[in-house]
Amino acid sequence: MNFENTMEFAKSEDEKDILKIFRSQFYIPILNGKDCVYLNGNSLGLQPKTAQDSVLDEMEHWANYGVEGHFYGKNPWANFHEACVKKLQPIVGALSEEIVVMNQLTVNLHLMFTTFYWPDNTRYKIICESGAFSSDYYVIDSQLQLHGLFPEDALIEVAPREGEFIIRNEDIISAIENNAEEVALVFIGGVNYLTGQFFDVKSITNAAHKAGAYCGFDLAHAVGNVELKLHDWEVDFACWCSYKYLNSGPGAVAGAFIHHRYVTDKSLPRLAGWWGTDKHERFQFKRAFNAMPTAEGWQLSNANILSMAAHKAALDIFEKADFENIVAKGKKLSAYLLFILNEINQSASKELVQILTPVDAQEHGCQVSLILPENGKGFFDSLNRNSVIADWKEPGIIRVAPVPLYNTFEEVFLFGKILKDFAGTNGNG
Repeated sequence: MNFENTMEFAKSEDEKDILKIFRSQFYIPILNGKDCVYLNGNSLGLQPKTAQDSVLDEMEHWANYGVEGHFYGKNPWANFHEACVKKLQPIVGALSEEIVVMNQLTVNLHLMFTTFYWPDNTRYKIICESGAFSSDYYVIDSQLQLHGLFPEDALIEVAPREGEFIIRNEDIISAIENNAEEVALVFIGGVNYLTGQFFDVKSITNAAHKAGAYCGFDLAHAVGNVELKLHDWEVDFACWCSYKYLNSGPGAVAGAFIHHRYVTDKSLPRLAGWWGTDKHERFQFKRAFNAMPTAEGWQLSNANILSMAAHKAALDIFEKADFENIVAKGKKLSAYLLFILNEINQSASKELVQILTPVDAQEHGCQVSLILPENGKGFFDSLNRNSVIADWKEPGIIRVAPVPLYNTFEEVFLFGKILKDFAGTNGNG
């Protein structure tokens, strides 16, 4: 569409936004005495106003029922997680039996590696993207070490070409094809945390399978942000956290996906726990582990109900808003931000902003990452003074994520105005 870098245009877009009613369902933080412009949902999503009541309901449930709360009351705890699974299906594009809500992201990644990474003398290498989040590297390195391997021998990192910020999809595919006889696992962050690049999950998965390898994804920055079709794309496994775009609270319960073709295979290696055994036998406390014939068979312990309650409250909003609408608005917000940044560059005597994020709408989600070659930290500090919360990552990267459920076009315009005013004050206008 034809954008305009004006307050009038931004307000007109907000007025006709079908999701505008949902902003009022979140608490907006106060900064410098007024509601802030919160553009940091890629780090921690805002709190839904229903989350407190949802958690308090379970506190009341605990008070009234004690241990019997596992089986009685409005939301018996033994099956509480199942409601979250149903709400996650359209968000991750999966069958209900392929999703499990449990643990934390890195814990779940280790559990998935236990099942899907079994190197031998021939096939032992892991392929990942260069610049992955640190915990992904920690998982990879420690899993290699558990098998007596070392990253310098067994890890292949695909990096951007010289002078570029993003990783070309063809370079990932080439790395897989060139190591087809040795690669055991392709493991990629679905959306790169630093650049915001959304990788081509389908083509990467296809290439991995063609090479005879498993393929898994860390979806921390993808879930609730971009359209996913994990079942149709035949991804082997994926894991995510829920405290970013899913707005489920700091350290919130995480989730995992295991493709349907594996969930009934009880012979697969896994780390077992009592909550993963068949729920019809769970409280019989049998000696032998009998895995649930779903992704729940990878569960270890009973659910953190208070965290799960906040998670469910957040997912209720996604269900009401419809995820297709959320994705559509997210694309439009980020496109508007990119338009404003490009216009600022074009109107200046020199390039003020370097954009790291791919401009193709299919290759990014809400997040736009940028660098100011001159005084980037000064601009970031000016955002804070103007009641804007964004994110700073060394060496000088500013991450901005307009989130469709609570951010507005007016806020995107204001971000651009602060940047333009800062550039003019510093003689770059």
